[in-house]
Amino acid sequence: MTHKLLNRRGLAAAALALAALLAGCATAPAPARREAIVTAAHPIAVAAGEEIIRAGGSATDAAIAVMLTLGLVEPQSAGLGGGGFLLTWTPARRDLDAFDGREIAPATAGPGLFRDPETGRPYPYPLAVGSGLSTGAPSLIPMLEMAHREHGRLPWTRLFAPAIRTAEEGFAVTPRLHRIIAAMVQRGGLRDDPAARAYLLTPDGAPLPVGAALRNPRYAQSLRAIAQNGARAMTHGPIAEEIVAVAQRGPRPGTLSLDDLAAVAPRRLDPICGAYRVYRVCSMPPPSSGGVAVLSILGLYERARPAPDGAAAIDDWAAFLWASRLAYADRDYYVADDAFVPVPTAGLTAPAYLDARARQIDLARAPAGIGPGDPAAIVGGVSLLGRWGRDATDETPGTTHLTVMDHDGNVAALTATIEAPFGSNRMAAGFFLNNQLTDFSLAGEIGGLPVANAPGPRKRPRSSMAPTLIFNADGDLEMAIGSPGGSAIIAYVSRTIIAALDWNLPLQEAVNVGNVVSQRRPTRIEAQRLPPGVAEGLAARGWSLRESESEDSGLHGLRITPNGVEAAADPRREGVVARIPAP
Repeated sequence: MTHKLLNRRGLAAAALALAALLAGCATAPAPARREAIVTAAHPIAVAAGEEIIRAGGSATDAAIAVMLTLGLVEPQSAGLGGGGFLLTWTPARRDLDAFDGREIAPATAGPGLFRDPETGRPYPYPLAVGSGLSTGAPSLIPMLEMAHREHGRLPWTRLFAPAIRTAEEGFAVTPRLHRIIAAMVQRGGLRDDPAARAYLLTPDGAPLPVGAALRNPRYAQSLRAIAQNGARAMTHGPIAEEIVAVAQRGPRPGTLSLDDLAAVAPRRLDPICGAYRVYRVCSMPPPSSGGVAVLSILGLYERARPAPDGAAAIDDWAAFLWASRLAYADRDYYVADDAFVPVPTAGLTAPAYLDARARQIDLARAPAGIGPGDPAAIVGGVSLLGRWGRDATDETPGTTHLTVMDHDGNVAALTATIEAPFGSNRMAAGFFLNNQLTDFSLAGEIGGLPVANAPGPRKRPRSSMAPTLIFNADGDLEMAIGSPGGSAIIAYVSRTIIAALDWNLPLQEAVNVGNVVSQRRPTRIEAQRLPPGVAEGLAARGWSLRESESEDSGLHGLRITPNGVEAAADPRREGVVARIPAP
């Protein structure tokens, strides 16, 4: 649904406009056009967005073109075979829209989806990923089509031209793509799918080298079909039939059917919004846990650090770690697809509940252990504590994020995914299929209790994607940010918001600061990116820390300041920022 953010200033402006109209005054001049921004994880994809903006496209038009190109040049992260979440902001109407393109499970899925028939136990995670069982009905294209109907300016077909051109002409394998192919080969991935092997490996089975030309005419063919026939090309006809055939192929075949694809229905949701200091933060509601957990972390951090000192302060980092542990404990236990299970979304982010949770925080020492809280005990309602087995499912650090602002100030923040690198490692019609269903708990029951995030028929798996827009006290857009990274997305996005808004770092510096993920013990850190003494100071307070070189965030965002628009691309990936001057 459209979420109105019309404040007193907006109401006053509307009243003045109406008075002018009734008085027969001339139409007010249109607002001055501004510099446009495109930032995403690959230069070729950013160039596609820039092309669409220069052609007169909207932020949503450009985001679609960027995404179609990322599905080609960053195939390990997202694409036609997956899903995503999109936030759009239209300042002229003060409208905030949230679009849900999360994949859905087959109608035959149940709590035992990943149970090995020979052992009776869940498949090990790598075997579950590399299977047909892990593929949900792709929903990205239907969601983008819905968003284009609402916010597009250029014809749908025009948005496909940059990606089709690149697919046919080819592009060079980047160092990051080569590195990820090599890692997959080393782990035994890509071996069960002939199309994936032929696309990403040399004839002797080695990863494609850096600089190798990679062409994908099948991808171009699929794009042409979608450009001509819309999202129906993904849910009916030859592409859909190939998706189903690949998902139903052994080993470990799935049951995804044409009926499941035909049932795909993207949704407009009410974004979840909450106060943070003088700001209003808005993100995605369930089936994503991203918005709930980001708001929880920010609310807890604000209570623990009413007057933060900055990026070098041990207390500030200790507060962030505490807030993360508390928020993740609630997220892991409660959040799932709220069309199937009750999720206390409002309770988990209610000020009174955050007040109560924050009283557990002791900045002088690390917690011995943290479990989920009970929002019903604070804000009322039916308690769900003790109803579920506590899910500890991790999401692999795949996914991509892009942020676009057009010349009229419209913004699109899109996080999209096929889940693990190269998804299920199976290709259909020139793109990789997702392994999104491994975002469900592999075990449908834990400790004798059902798991809220267990698989179910036509159920959406829990996500951590958190495209986030932040508004200032006047209701104007202040910041747009998001990241890939599996369940760590929540920590990446929250830390960047704190670094920008509380520690007063320029947005690029806020993105560059070391990632710290305190979902459970041990806390993972990028020690080399942290200010001197921070890691040592946290360890002295009892925090168990583990250096991690795989905190592969891909934060891309913008911030509107009195001095202009700041924009950032995460140096951990290969992204860039394009600035398109106002016409």
